[in-house]
Amino acid sequence: MPISDIPLVHPERERAPFKPLKALHHFRKLIADKEDTEQVFHITNNLRSQRYFDDAMRFLESDFGKELRARDENLVAILDDHESLKAMPAGSFGRAYVEFMERENISAQGLVEENAKFASKIPSYPDQLEWFGHRLRDTHDLVHILTGYGRDPLGEQCVLAFSYSQNFSLGFLFIAYAGGFEVKRRAPAGVPVFKAIRQAQRHGKAAANIGHSDITALLPRSIDEVRAEMNIAPPTHYQSALQVCADAGVSPHDMLVMA
Repeated sequence: MPISDIPLVHPERERAPFKPLKALHHFRKLIADKEDTEQVFHITNNLRSQRYFDDAMRFLESDFGKELRARDENLVAILDDHESLKAMPAGSFGRAYVEFMERENISAQGLVEENAKFASKIPSYPDQLEWFGHRLRDTHDLVHILTGYGRDPLGEQCVLAFSYSQNFSLGFLFIAYAGGFEVKRRAPAGVPVFKAIRQAQRHGKAAANIGHSDITALLPRSIDEVRAEMNIAPPTHYQSALQVCADAGVSPHDMLVMA
């Protein structure tokens, strides 16, 4: 059934819970194994906000939201079609994305599979709100590319802070700052952890919404042009943090390794 033919919000959908203690439990599991990204979905599910719901409804009811659903495009398939992305011009958003994904040995489908581990444990509803949440999931690594934040622990916290300002998921904000405290504990002296996270949050607020954008139209374009058009500023404090790590001879990927 086309996305546009399913209900906006399923009549049996219950309001998502607000359970900060459960979110903290799942955060501790995430810290113990930062590759266990299923925990991110648990955290965000337990910290849904009314602002997230209202933002989703505005997008779903907008002209572009309706147009996008009518296309019924499979964004995961588009993003995992590496040969087509490699055929895009040098310096394009699409080329930058595929080079990042292959360098990190990850895929859009991999994130879907992590989400599925979580989704099997909670009720699922065939509605457009579910589709919206999946779209935000599928654009996660695009945010890395456009913002310049890496997959190291501080980079991930910055992506979540940026994404909170775009989509108002309290779970993202919770992980960004709680994770920031864990990074700060293990980072070399002088790493501007919270300056980087706060800057990412400001940049997300100032930028055009990535999840609400026409991704397929943006992929062939120059990544510099896309960043300028979307008002995505350079992550200067994050770049400074990487430099402090380099000067100290510490890999930024080690800043959440448990002692």
